[in-house]
Parts: sequence; structure tokens; C-alpha cells
Amino acid sequence: MRQILGIHNAPQAHWVGDGFPVRTLLSHHEHGQQVSPFIMLDHAGPYHFEPTTQRRGVGTHPHKGFETVTIVYEGEVEHRDSTGTGGVIGPGDVQWMTAASGILHQEYHSPAFAREGGDFEMVQLWVNLPAKDKSASPGYQTLMNAQIPQRVLPDGAGTLRVIAGESGTAQGPAKTFTPINIWDVRLHGQKPVTLDVPEGHTLTILVLAGSVKLNGQESVGQSRTVLLARQGGGVMLEAEGEAKLLVLSGEPIDEPVVAHGPFVMNTHEEIRQAMLDFQRGAFGSM
Repeated sequence: MRQILGIHNAPQAHWVGDGFPVRTLLSHHEHGQQVSPFIMLDHAGPYHFEPTTQRRGVGTHPHKGFETVTIVYEGEVEHRDSTGTGGVIGPGDVQWMTAASGILHQEYHSPAFAREGGDFEMVQLWVNLPAKDKSASPGYQTLMNAQIPQRVLPDGAGTLRVIAGESGTAQGPAKTFTPINIWDVRLHGQKPVTLDVPEGHTLTILVLAGSVKLNGQESVGQSRTVLLARQGGGVMLEAEGEAKLLVLSGEPIDEPVVAHGPFVMNTHEEIRQAMLDFQRGAFGSM
């Protein structure tokens, strides 16, 4: 089994715009290369919104040098960007936006969800790009729930949806620049299961709801992040009741990371250039 390197509590919640009350469960600034190629993950909600005629969310803003992956559990999110693409996603759906050389986008609750109100929960993950791909053209993938394969885990332990990468014979629909796995996992209580990821991959487990026991030893509760060694085989999980997890593994990008606001580059000079490019309108327009 893989060695547990650390178990981290999420900081206090904060608002992103007026539509996303988030806790940051994963951050390059705190966890460094142990989570590469992942840069950040915010968990928004669960939160109940009252009906409104106002738009809730985040207006037009830039990104450059990485990708955003938005997974909706409850509610609906509407996306638009400067490539002219976008759409609405609901429970089980995923938006995968490649900022790369630069993009503008906006994220709001869908008009229907805002009008009706209700429970809202999502995560947004930032995935780094290697230096050679930071100048790639921006792009967008809509991954609907029906496209995402689901594995039934052995002995009734739960289910695993493969958003990116693979698990067993299931292949995720996301197109990625580097080898990564993103698994949406639901576990039932008292049914241990071992998950295997490639040797050399970083491995991060985020507990979104419930609690789990890792490798028969450590009990990890909600809103905690577990970092594991890059070698050592798999990890054994046993839910202590019903649990909802996100499991991330990936081939680390062995390059410097300089992150500033919505830009993730390799040097401070590249950050300055990204800011100048944004100011001169090089990311397009909405």
C-alpha cells in the first residue's frame, strides 16, 4: 500500500463571486509538487440558494497556462468563453476548459436554477499544462453524465466514474495533455476496496462527504485532503458509512510553477507577459 504523506484540513470557506461558496481542498501553494500536475481544487457547497432573478456567479475573467475542470453534483452551471463555446451542465456533467495560450470566460448559475433555487454543489479543479503546451490554442470539452463510464466496485463497495484516464477496462472521455486520472467515487460502509494507480503518479484523495479509513489505519473525515507517495502500489479505502470522494492521480510535471491569480506559468517574466497580453486584448473578447 502507498504511504500516507499527509492529511490536510481545508481552510475556512470563502465566496468566489456571489454564486460559489468554496473551500480550497488542494493548492500548489500549500502542497507543492506532491500534487503535480494539479494546481488547485475548490469545493463549492453544499449550499441552498433561494430563488432569484439576479445572475449569481463570476463575470468575465481571464485564464492562461492550465485547464479548469468543473464537476457538478447538484444545481446547474452556465459557461461562456471567448472561443464562442459554452453551455449548461447539471448533476453528473463536467466542463473541461483549456485556457492554454489565454481565454476569457464567465461562470454563472443557469437561469433556470437561479429562478427556481435549490441545493448547489460542485468542484472546480485546475490542471497544469507542461511548458510546451502552455501556448496551445484554447479549447472546451462538454462531458455529459451519460458519456462518463461508471464501474461497479468489487463486493458491492460502491461505484467509480472515470472522468479522465482509466480504471479497469473503463476509459474516461476527457482528452488530456498529460496522463492523469480523475475518478468520482461513492463508497458504501464497511466494504473495503483497493484502488490501483500507475507507479510514479502522484495520488491525492479528497473526502467531499462522509469519512473513510485508509490502508486500514487512518480515519479521514469530510473536507480533508490526503496526499500519498508516488510509489507503493494501491490504496485501500473503507467507508465508515456512505462517502463521496474525488481521487486524483497524475504523471508529475517536473517544471517550475509560478502561479499568480488566474495565470499559471513557469517564470515570473511569463506571468508579467500574460498580464500584458490580457491587458492588450490578446485573449479575445466575449
